[in-house]
Amino acid sequence: MISLIIPSYNNLRHLKNVYASIKKHAPEAEVILLDDGSTDGSWEWMQQVEIEANNKTRILRSEERVGHTILYDKGIELATNDIVGILHADMIIGPLYIENMLKHLQPGKVVCATRIEPPLHPEGKEKIIMDFGQDFDTLNIDAFEEFVLHKQEEELDKVTYGMFAPWILYKKDFQAIGGHDPMFAPFPYEDSDIFQRWILAGYELIQSRDAFVYHLTCRGHRWTEQVGRDDDYFKQVSEKAGRNYLRKWGSWIKNNEWQHPVILPKYNVAFRVENCSQDLLRLLEPWCDRIYSDAEWMKYITLEQPNTKFNLRERCHALTDLDRYDYDDIIVEINGNRFTQQDYNIIENLSAIIQDSGEPGLFQLGNLKITIVSITDRKNELIICK
Repeated sequence: MISLIIPSYNNLRHLKNVYASIKKHAPEAEVILLDDGSTDGSWEWMQQVEIEANNKTRILRSEERVGHTILYDKGIELATNDIVGILHADMIIGPLYIENMLKHLQPGKVVCATRIEPPLHPEGKEKIIMDFGQDFDTLNIDAFEEFVLHKQEEELDKVTYGMFAPWILYKKDFQAIGGHDPMFAPFPYEDSDIFQRWILAGYELIQSRDAFVYHLTCRGHRWTEQVGRDDDYFKQVSEKAGRNYLRKWGSWIKNNEWQHPVILPKYNVAFRVENCSQDLLRLLEPWCDRIYSDAEWMKYITLEQPNTKFNLRERCHALTDLDRYDYDDIIVEINGNRFTQQDYNIIENLSAIIQDSGEPGLFQLGNLKITIVSITDRKNELIICK
């Protein structure tokens, strides 16, 4: 059958709802509950559930908070079924949730469900905005299930091509590319990273339009004390993960209107920056593979290195360190005294600009002098997480 993996941090109130929905609509599924160092009684509840579940529920506790990036993979390791899927603690599944995803699943495919959400985020073609309650104790589950049964008749067997949680796939396919990249622990952006790696590995990403979950959104790690207000921990880890995403992929996340990833090329880019302040060094470094500057780059490395597994000593160099310059395929020359917001916008879109240029050469954009020595797309080097 299938194993469903659910990490949770201090989300017992929501966790009880998702677990109840699984027992109602997918009673044969193996459920793997992972406690991320919670202090709200989650672990004690999980222990009791495990006793009562007749070997259908497995549990694991992390003594400290490590994040769902790590716990998804630990849960999939524990899974005893060939097919695995993830759920967020703030979701509940609807009727025929499992059946309507499994009918599309094959090796080399990843299938996600269709989210129904209250009106808390912008609309999108990949989801349905419908209010069946905005917190754990205001859910109108009967109305949600009635809507699902009606909507399934309209959307029977339909698919679109996009990807978002929750998803299912064969365990072997998940493990073949090395799972989630722990660089993004505790969260976020581990999902965008693995979605892109699935595509590069040749997997097909499919959304089942008649498999539904109700998703309260952001209650697992982002909105804690107040709905719609990001907590300080989320802001801190999001900035760290975002900077590492840029270092890895060289460009920011891009999706089409159905939330299917649009993958830009990954080029070997170097910045040469004169009149470089510490602030400018911090702004630019994640966007390139190497940065040569006249800033106090050792000071920057000391402060930033604890936030990344990338070796900043290999990325940051003195402007005069020309012996390393031959390693760079694309060179962007920058004068910090003339650097503008327009120049930063060019850097944000540099991968697409270079892709469109199509050939080696030298050209000027804004205040940036760009030399293309070689156009080599390295994104396939990122498929396997080692």
